[in-house]
Amino acid sequence: MLVIFDCDGVLIDSEIVAARLEAEAITELGLPMTAETICARFAGTTTKEVWQTLERELGRPLPEGFFEAHLAHVREVFARELQAIVGARRAVERLTLPFCVASSTRMPALIDNIATCGLADLFDGRVYSASQVKRAKPAPDVFMFAASQMGADPGDCLVIEDSVAGVTAARRAGMTVVGFVGGSHVTAGHAERLTAAGATEIFGHMDGLDAIVAAHRPRLAA
Repeated sequence: MLVIFDCDGVLIDSEIVAARLEAEAITELGLPMTAETICARFAGTTTKEVWQTLERELGRPLPEGFFEAHLAHVREVFARELQAIVGARRAVERLTLPFCVASSTRMPALIDNIATCGLADLFDGRVYSASQVKRAKPAPDVFMFAASQMGADPGDCLVIEDSVAGVTAARRAGMTVVGFVGGSHVTAGHAERLTAAGATEIFGHMDGLDAIVAAHRPRLAA
């Protein structure tokens, strides 16, 4: 059995910070939006996809150099503010099964963010990004890629996800997926949305990971 973690909103509490910065930026351009709206609409999707959608809704092209400047600002703020999800390190350290990360974030930023939160040593060489495959979540590509690199059958994988896009991607990959709702970005009704997308179980604190894994291990190993 292989445990596959999403990163943003599962291991690191980045979704709410990124959403705040995206909301501030698009509001300054003339399209008022809140961080809560960004989270509800775009959690689990790539930054590029977020800005392509916002650009269409804005009704005009983003200013020249905007995207690059925004990403630089995000990196700067992340370096100051980014923190691991409470209990994430302890929960991962207790695992006795193989595990890895599979995220929609591009690889350089993904590595930086994991390191900023003090988790890099746990996942050395076992971090996989949608930038390594053709399609991002909700396509199954990054989960299939992670499983192949780890030598695991998709049917023997347990995915920990916080977004509808991620849950959908895991289910399309033929994997079992549970929903995590312990991130600061989670809004009312999110657990229900993850369940509707195919999450078999919902948990809200990383202290519960042991029980989640233990409950699924016999069935996935059968």
